[in-house]
Amino acid sequence: MPQPDPEPVHNPPRFWFPAKRYGWGWGLPSTWEGWLVLGVYLALLALCLNVFPPHQNLPGFIISVHVLSGLLIAICWWKGEPPRWRWG
Repeated sequence: MPQPDPEPVHNPPRFWFPAKRYGWGWGLPSTWEGWLVLGVYLALLALCLNVFPPHQNLPGFIISVHVLSGLLIAICWWKGEPPRWRWG
């Protein structure tokens, strides 16, 4: 007689970006995917610095930094631990 399947083990979600211990937001990445996202963000910031030099095209530089930072925040929100204010 076949035995019933055991209760499925609930694996907690694996967050790419853990919440900060103090304050609101996320800390450094905890997975390789998070580090990859952060590395791509920094590389794209460096590219923006070359494509839109602030001394020549300040509006283009500011807009590109805001867009990239908004994308990083969206990814942190999607793949990170839910943010809330933490006192420690």
